[in-house]
Amino acid sequence: MKKIIFTIAFLFSVCFLFAQNAEKENLNQNEVAAARKTDNLPDGWKKSGKVTFLFNQSAFNNAWMAGGTSSMAGNFGLNYDFNYKKGNNVWDNKFIAAYGLTKLKGAERNTKTDDRLELNSLFGKKASGDWYYSAFLNFKTQMDSGFDPTGATRISHFFSPAYLQVGPGMLWKKSDNLKVNFAPATSRLIIVDGQFTKLGTSFGVEQGKTIRYEFGASVSGYYKLNLMENVSMENILNLYSNYLDKPENIDVDYQMNLVMKVNKFMSANVSLQAIYDDNANPVKSEIQIREVFGLGINYTF
Repeated sequence: MKKIIFTIAFLFSVCFLFAQNAEKENLNQNEVAAARKTDNLPDGWKKSGKVTFLFNQSAFNNAWMAGGTSSMAGNFGLNYDFNYKKGNNVWDNKFIAAYGLTKLKGAERNTKTDDRLELNSLFGKKASGDWYYSAFLNFKTQMDSGFDPTGATRISHFFSPAYLQVGPGMLWKKSDNLKVNFAPATSRLIIVDGQFTKLGTSFGVEQGKTIRYEFGASVSGYYKLNLMENVSMENILNLYSNYLDKPENIDVDYQMNLVMKVNKFMSANVSLQAIYDDNANPVKSEIQIREVFGLGINYTF
């Protein structure tokens, strides 16, 4: 487990260090200063969002001797930021929604490639320099049913599981694109439908129950950077340790979104997510990996 945490933390650090050099090479000093001087930003709301549709397709006719299965896949994504600043107070919010399906020729059921609903809300009051007293809320769940690898057993559905975290802490914020929040007294609820706990534990919720309460420490980091012209990368890292049960088993959720812009409306997109949560499968805890690559149609607002 320590190796997993170290590896993901190392990757996040490499992104941070590489970004420092990339910004110096690709942005002029005025742009850097404007992006990083949070105090100089005007008061009020700053809103931005992007809607993305990714499409993948492969087809083979009956004469194709190398073999293959025709398939189509589509992924929809919404990433919306609405941040507020007034004097020494900041309030940053991010809403993420994503859903994707793959259809294999001859398959009875479509397969999910993505399914997320997530809201992050972070309030900060300036303490000194780039530091703020903070309070945060994180909520995430899914929209559709999930099945085991055989496709025969339903193991999740909308709002099951659902995760809610809240807690006070300290925020280090250099800009809207670079911030880290430390919350050493965080409460977390894991909510699961009773049908999934009839026969045993589900996502850490004990048999016969629908809610699990945890109390621990949370660290969340966000970094968005330009690797080069028309190539941007967004990194989101969340760590959580439950003081009440196996605090050494740290939950990890790392997301990376790489956008290679072709023109105003089209881009090649790569999404990577790595999750470690021993509550998801206490018998065989493994790191979960999801990767999606495709040609994207984008609308920015």
